[in-house]
Amino acid sequence: MAHPKRKVSKQRRDKRRTHDLAPVPTLSTCSNCGATVMFHHICPECGYYRGRQIIVKSAE
Repeated sequence: MAHPKRKVSKQRRDKRRTHDLAPVPTLSTCSNCGATVMFHHICPECGYYRGRQIIVKSAE
């Protein structure tokens, strides 16, 4: 099994890990109610997606 010949420096290690962050989700506003919604997801507030009602929400 291979073993490292030299210690990997903190700078080299951190350079390799620069792309390991979790991606930030892209957000938009719902065209029906104006709530903040993730792209390609049904609005949790009103149940609309791309101008059509997908989930019927009861008025409370």
